[in-house]
Formats: sequence, structure tokens, C-alpha cells
Amino acid sequence: MDKYVCGVCGYEYDPAVGDPDNGVPAGTSFENVPVDWVCPTCGAAKEEFSKA
Repeated sequence: MDKYVCGVCGYEYDPAVGDPDNGVPAGTSFENVPVDWVCPTCGAAKEEFSKA
């Protein structure tokens, strides 16, 4: 699974880790992250992320 990077702050979403603190379990591909999920570091929308 591909990693994605926030274009605002540089946070890297790693599917192997997910974002369990915000309801995204480990093993969740970026495509399956909820559309209303935001960057846990800066609050940017999912649309601000691009493939690493």
C-alpha cells in the first residue's frame, strides 16, 4: 500500500500504521480512509494529500 504526504505540513500517512487515534485502524489503505478524515497534525483535508 502506498504512503501519502500532507501537502500543507508534510505529515506522512502510512497504511501499515493508520491513524488509530482518529478512528482509522492499521492496515487501512488511503483510498479507504473516510472522506471527512483530516490530517492529525495540521487539520488539512484529505484532498491535500498526495502519493509519497
